[in-house]
Amino acid sequence: MIDRTGLAEFLRRRRESLQPEDVGLPRGHRRRTDGLRREEVATLCHMSTDYYARLERERGPRPSEQMIASIAQGLHLSLDERDHLFRLAGHNPPARGAVSDHISPGLLRILDRLHDTPAEIVTELGETLRQTALGVALTGDTTGYTGPARSIGYRWFTDLETRRLYAPEDHAFLTRMFASGLRRILTLRGPGSRAAHLADLLLADNEEFRAVWSDHEIGVRPDDVKRFVHPELGPLELNCQQLLDPVQGHSLLVYTAVPGSESHEKLHLLSVVGSQPPR
Repeated sequence: MIDRTGLAEFLRRRRESLQPEDVGLPRGHRRRTDGLRREEVATLCHMSTDYYARLERERGPRPSEQMIASIAQGLHLSLDERDHLFRLAGHNPPARGAVSDHISPGLLRILDRLHDTPAEIVTELGETLRQTALGVALTGDTTGYTGPARSIGYRWFTDLETRRLYAPEDHAFLTRMFASGLRRILTLRGPGSRAAHLADLLLADNEEFRAVWSDHEIGVRPDDVKRFVHPELGPLELNCQQLLDPVQGHSLLVYTAVPGSESHEKLHLLSVVGSQPPR
């Protein structure tokens, strides 16, 4: 059963405790009080201001689990706070760990500060959860995929457009790498996992995957330098730095270029080109 009073009070306190800079928003010059405005929280949570305001006023229908998850992410809640929010709304908290899409506040705070850098937060299966604007400009918006296609490893074998983002001479290596990575996660998570489901789908429908999977290769790690092919800027060689959240199994990937290099100059042009999906 929903605890409307507790839910409203918790949302107000969390909103008032956050500053715009905590969630990647500009403070502006006319802000008279600390904390976020309701319309700012509504934007972060992908809902209308009226809907959010009714929750703080103990009104409206009980929010769905999907809506509560969106609020928890928008307010940068910790896992304990997220679970508390679910219970206040009368829902059981979702699972934690690798099966969860809830991004830790720490990773979000770092990502929010990477305004001038291509970066993304991904799951262990390569499902993009969040991107910076320059991340979208580099690879397109990869957060909108649904089902198995959320995983870049799955798309590598099923969507030829995905391969166009990478240098052709790297395709054979990347094929081995994605298969090896999926095998590692499947072994770690076991039968019935999302990794097992992806492997079953690919084994049933993709001849290339069946061939490379039969090699039982393990430990093929990504190179430190990734070679992208942007539809407008052409080839880019970017270093990829990874920051791992060991609790959720999410990774923050940050792409940089050697100062003075041609790729470094092209990165500066990304913001001019804009976030046009390369697919």
